[in-house]
Formats: sequence, structure tokens, C-alpha cells
Amino acid sequence: LALGDTTNTKNKVKKTMKRQKPFQEPVDNGSVEESESAGSSFPPTFSLSTIKNKQRRHLMFMKLKQEKRKQKLELRKKRKKERDALGDKAPPKDVPKTIENQRVYDETTVDPEDEEVAFDEGTDEFSAYFNKLTNPKVLITTSDRPRGRTVRFCEQLATVIPNAHVYYRRGLALKRIIPQCVSRNFTYLMVINEDRKVPNGMVLCHLPDGPTAHFKVSSVRLRKEMKRRGKDPTEHHPEVILNNFSTRLGHSIGRMFAALFPHDPHFVGRQVATFHNQRDFIFFRFHRYIFKNEKRVGIQELGPRFTLKLRSLQKGTFDSKFGEYEWVHKRHEMDSSRRKFHL
Repeated sequence: LALGDTTNTKNKVKKTMKRQKPFQEPVDNGSVEESESAGSSFPPTFSLSTIKNKQRRHLMFMKLKQEKRKQKLELRKKRKKERDALGDKAPPKDVPKTIENQRVYDETTVDPEDEEVAFDEGTDEFSAYFNKLTNPKVLITTSDRPRGRTVRFCEQLATVIPNAHVYYRRGLALKRIIPQCVSRNFTYLMVINEDRKVPNGMVLCHLPDGPTAHFKVSSVRLRKEMKRRGKDPTEHHPEVILNNFSTRLGHSIGRMFAALFPHDPHFVGRQVATFHNQRDFIFFRFHRYIFKNEKRVGIQELGPRFTLKLRSLQKGTFDSKFGEYEWVHKRHEMDSSRRKFHL
């Protein structure tokens, strides 16, 4: 044969070898069934991301989720049986991990027995109120040209806070309003701001010496928008509950809210105003309670309800240009960790 003929034959042999299928060992039907059943048990090295088919991947994910749920339920039943068998000798239940109990420790956490904290409380701007030397008197106003929802919100706040008066702004600057409030013995100036006909901000200024806090307002629900609400609140002074204000900043904010209400609540009215701080969001609720028997208590929400988020705390009265700020919320710097809170 010539040289060209040998190269042609080699190429033909290679093509035929490619076309032939590789040798496969015969597999029993039983082993196929076992492999299918083993596939549903999900070995530890199994990864759903290796499945390219979307429908098949979703089906396997639902099976995996169902298996985990069954294992969790069986473990819970097993623990319950062991606990019933041991009785009083059973070990305590595990505390679930939450963002609150995994919170990063804050150096400014207040110890109620600390002498420095007690001294600050005796000399701060709210000491006259807590020593019962002054009675709270609140002026509530709005931004310029408020809409109906904001006006109704202010009117309902005036029914919650005793000795509160609602006045229209009439285009006056806050620097002109503050001296008039001080001359008329008001202890607080509350300004409700709005955006697109919805209340979205609150400026709370303690008079005559400050401080001034600026809050973002969200999730406002008026009385007509609430289901199963009680009758309108009476003129009795409500009790005040302050929850989870643990740092120095939170302590001063809690004292600011407490100074809004009179010293001695009227327990006959059975009304409670609650400021609950959770993850730096302050939830306000207003309830009426009733004792059904010695152990059970029923509560009825009266409204309104809203949520506050502190934006800044300023020394002295309101001054947007030359005011000295004690604390300003910087979102990109302070919100880097979900487990760090400031109040």
C-alpha cells in the first residue's frame, strides 16, 4: 500500500471507534430501585444546585424540606416523651436564638443602681417634672397647610395626652413659636410633619431648656381604621409603660416620653399608654384593661397607633442651623450590624 492509503485507513478506524458505545455492565432491576430509593434520602454531599432542570430541582427541594420537617417533628416528640418521663427532674428548655438575645453589648447600658446615672437624673432637664415641681402642658401643631389625616391624627393625640392643646401653624417659624410657648407655661412643643398627605415625622421639643428629638413616624393607624377598637378614651390620666430603654440614649428618650403625662395616673380610668422599644423602633399603643377574675385580664385597644424611629437628639430647643446635636442617626455607619442597637 502507498503512504496515503495507510493514513486513510487509520482515520476510518478512529471514526468507527468513536461511533461505538462504551462497554456497560448489566445492572439488575433491584439495584436500580435501591438507587432510586437512596436518591430520596439525600446523601450529605448532595447539592441541589447541581440539578439543572428547574422543575426537578424544585421537586427535590420540596422533598428535602419535607424530610427536614419530619425529622424536626420526631425529635420534638422524643424530647416531649423524655420530659414527661423525667417530670420535675427534666432539664430546662433551650432558649431560642433571636436578634434581641444575641444583641451586641453596648458600653452605655444603664445600671439603675449606678450613682452617676442617679446624679444625672437629678440634674437633667426633666428633674423638675420627676420632682413634681411642674405639671406637663403640651402644644401640638403641624407643618404648614396640613391635610385632613394629619389634623385628625393631632386631634386624637390630644385625647391621649392630658392637658394637650392643638393649634394650627399659620406659617409661623418654630423659633417664633417657642418663646410664645414658654411665656404661656407650655412644657412641650410637638410638631407633626407630613408628606403626600401622610404623617411622616415628629419633632418633640422639651421647654424651656430642651432637649429636642426628631423622629420618623410610620405605620399610623387612626381609630376609624382599627378593627375591634373600644370606645373613645375618657379624660382620666393614663398609666405609662416604658419598655426596653436600656442605654443612656434610650434612658433619656424614655424620660422624655414619661414627662409628657401627668404624675399621678387615674387608676379608675384603666387606661395605659405604652412605648415599647424593639430593635430601635418605638411602638406606641393605647389600651383600656379590665380584670375578668383574679388571674385573667382583658385589654382593648383604643387607638391611635404608630411607630417612631429616632433620627436625632439635639441639645437645647429647636435650632436647625446652630444647634448642638448629642446624637445623629447615620444609617450607613450605624446599621452595619443587625445585632447592634442604640436605644
